[in-house]
Amino acid sequence: MKSGILGWLLLLIMVNSEDNQKKQAIHQSANSHVQKEITALPAKKNIVFFGNSLTAGYGLDPLEAFPSLIQARIDSLRLPYKVINAGVSGETSADGLSRIDWILRQPVSIFILELGGNDGLRGLPADATYKNLNAIIDRVKVKCPDAKIIIAGIQVPPNMGETYSAKFRAIFPQLAKKNKVLLLPFILEGVGGIPTLNQKDGIHPNVEGEKIVTENVWRILKGIL
Repeated sequence: MKSGILGWLLLLIMVNSEDNQKKQAIHQSANSHVQKEITALPAKKNIVFFGNSLTAGYGLDPLEAFPSLIQARIDSLRLPYKVINAGVSGETSADGLSRIDWILRQPVSIFILELGGNDGLRGLPADATYKNLNAIIDRVKVKCPDAKIIIAGIQVPPNMGETYSAKFRAIFPQLAKKNKVLLLPFILEGVGGIPTLNQKDGIHPNVEGEKIVTENVWRILKGIL
């Protein structure tokens, strides 16, 4: 009787042991599969929007600013990119040059340069703006040589005078040509000077204006994603 019970217990132990081994094998297989899936996922690449209040989304919820809308578009397409909004309200090209090295401590795959507007509004010399923006581009090329660069052009109001306005407007295509980078001629195309698409200050886009700016940026950005 005792030997029968002992045999039954040994059989039960063997069955449980086999079950445990099977469970471990299943778990190991599942974990291995998950690890392969994780490894297969592409690492996200950084897109840096480096600019002033237009990039920062002055007067709006951060999620309403065009860099956030670009991120939403990227996510909807399941593209492996992370948008970094490096916009600072009130910044001039000289200010941007003073902080660019800090921004470039992280890897950058695409760099969108949106600066110069505050220089124009203050009537700063166009030559100085050109020099500062060119220096920023040079820093990006040195720190992130594989990064694709887009220059977002801006224009000044007519009251700045035609001579100054024309010289300022020429900065951006000249920079693009010299550095052989992509150019968005006027980031506020279809928005600038239209009251219903801007905030009360007449300078910064409102929610509807940001949607148009997003499309302006997307037209040139989508080709290099």
